[in-house]
Amino acid sequence: MTSIPPDLLASTTISPEHQADMELAAKYACAGPRYTSYPTAPQFRGDFPLDQYLNWQSHDGDHKRAPLSLYLHLPFCHDICYYCGCNKIVTREKGVTREYLQHLEREISLQSQIVGSRRPITQMHWGGGTPTYLDTAEITELMHMLASHFRLLDKGYREYSIEIDPRTVDTSTIALLKGVGFNRISLGIQDFDPLVQKSVNRIQPYNEVAPLVDCIRAHGFRSLSFDLIYGLPHQDRFTMDETLRKVISLRPDRIACYNYAHLPERFSSQRAIDRLTLPEPEEKLLLQQIISHTLQDAGYLHIGMDHYVLPDDELALAQNEGRLQRNFQGYSLHMADDLLGLGVSSISQIGDYYLQNERNLQDYYRIIDSGGNPTNRGCKVTREDKLRRHVIMTLISELKLDLAECSYQFGIDCKHHFQAEFEQLRPMIDDRLLELSDKEIRITERGRPFLRNICMPFDAYLGAHQGDQPAPRFSATL
Repeated sequence: MTSIPPDLLASTTISPEHQADMELAAKYACAGPRYTSYPTAPQFRGDFPLDQYLNWQSHDGDHKRAPLSLYLHLPFCHDICYYCGCNKIVTREKGVTREYLQHLEREISLQSQIVGSRRPITQMHWGGGTPTYLDTAEITELMHMLASHFRLLDKGYREYSIEIDPRTVDTSTIALLKGVGFNRISLGIQDFDPLVQKSVNRIQPYNEVAPLVDCIRAHGFRSLSFDLIYGLPHQDRFTMDETLRKVISLRPDRIACYNYAHLPERFSSQRAIDRLTLPEPEEKLLLQQIISHTLQDAGYLHIGMDHYVLPDDELALAQNEGRLQRNFQGYSLHMADDLLGLGVSSISQIGDYYLQNERNLQDYYRIIDSGGNPTNRGCKVTREDKLRRHVIMTLISELKLDLAECSYQFGIDCKHHFQAEFEQLRPMIDDRLLELSDKEIRITERGRPFLRNICMPFDAYLGAHQGDQPAPRFSATL
């Protein structure tokens, strides 16, 4: 891929080619799902067939022995980051983690009995919130809880990862994380510009992050990921260029660059952000292009919609082999069909079911105290859902879809089944965002920033909202 033209950073002059891209951004700017699942979370309902799920799990079968992924949601943070849309609790109150761990242990025991306690845990991820809100003794205790109820692995191929706020750890914490079994670390960087950091209430200078990276390298973690966000207040082409220069100097194995979703009516902390300081969709696309060009020029491969990896990274190899997947944690290797979520608000994908735990912490505690199952929302996936999920997730993960293979796998004729959807893609084909032939759908380089838009025609639930429930609210696609 060619380098970004110098005038793109050095002046306000935009070339005709980039002007055309800006016009595309204006044309396709809309709200839409991120497609970390399909059906997406707005389709989860309180009246889903939980009894059917529990009855299925009560019977022995291959599903009780197959590999399993775990996700643990640890919701606490010391300070609020204004951009955050996660389910989190900002507090410095003593004892909150003790109460949470006590309830989490009871859920871990319950869920291990339901899904099967001997299934090999090939993948595990701790997210939040801030998982390292827990102190070192609590981290050790929680890992011991999991090992007491699940079959944790001590194998080189496992993926046990944890999200880290760099402001919450020191070198001794890094050593502990390696000692208890984590082999991947994800650092929440977001941006290195001081004004951007101040505007989102997350001050973490480069000179504090760099020694932490050195420490992670010294302890031999299998990989290090950085999370960045574009579209934050006061970001522009110059601040982004400088942030990327610092990121590249630290050479993480993986870089996730997420599009900031500004939904102040849904996330109260975002009301502290002045919307007039946010870049417009056209400028966000420019930032995305700068990210893409700069990281690829630095040797990273662009996989999916928002992830960049070094060429020898396992995600790059998995994409070539069709083993890349996208779920609630972003892109990962497909090492287990089932994902079990533990903790308040966590989501599971098991068999034909999506299941979500109670999202309010006190209600989560109340349900567990009463001996109940904290799962209170979800859906059962239909055959049509599976077909459309295959199409969407394959496009997002492999950037192409083999129409003959899809037709064979689901016993349909894709050209006939998706005739209306293909017609909706025509404007995007004309704009060279994708190519459609008798054999395949293929996303072009130009189309990568528009992946969500390309997937939306295949989403049967968009525009089908009925009843007295409020319509789903999604983030901007650009």
